[in-house]
Amino acid sequence: MRISAVVAGVLFSLSAFAAETTAPAPSFIYPYIDGKDYFTLEKPIPTDNPNKIEVVEVFSYICPHCFHFDPVLNDWMKNQKQDVALVRVHAMWNKSMEPYQRGFYTMATLKLKPGVHEAIFKRIHEEQKELPDAQAWADFLVDYGVSKQAVLTAYNSAAVTNLMNKADERFRAYQISGTPEMVVEGKYRISTRSADGAEGMLKVAEYLINRTRSERAAGKH
Repeated sequence: MRISAVVAGVLFSLSAFAAETTAPAPSFIYPYIDGKDYFTLEKPIPTDNPNKIEVVEVFSYICPHCFHFDPVLNDWMKNQKQDVALVRVHAMWNKSMEPYQRGFYTMATLKLKPGVHEAIFKRIHEEQKELPDAQAWADFLVDYGVSKQAVLTAYNSAAVTNLMNKADERFRAYQISGTPEMVVEGKYRISTRSADGAEGMLKVAEYLINRTRSERAAGKH
């Protein structure tokens, strides 16, 4: 009887240990690997708002992958806490992308109706229509609460050019290799290649957000 009791106790202890070791780990310590699933920048880039955990999406309007990623990202953001801020940075690989980057930052300087961002993607990728110059942007954006003249004036303004220059500086500092890519807290770059697709990229971003939140709570940030 005593031997049976001892054996039973050992088996119970082993079962409890196994349960503990196989229990799922909290999301903020999930073992995504730096240099494989994401990349830590050597020099962190200052964020727009230090009171928020910044998530940057580097995208381009003419990128079909960005077009398909946009609604997925929007849905994902709806489930984020209020301490998370999404910032979009329009990439420019070459001069052919300039009208789209300039158009995006023209919108940033004007008060437009909701939905214009999605509408631009649809115009380019579903309607197969380009927005190659200031007049094309003015003709399109007039349906979103601004005058054509306001768009034409903003399009080539120093303010928009300054925003584009800042975007280019960020783009280079982030060491972006494609679109879409994400940067969390100005420190961690994630690509669809490193994270195995768009859904994987969002999972890694979630982990990095939780990690940042945990570090802030512990006073390490």
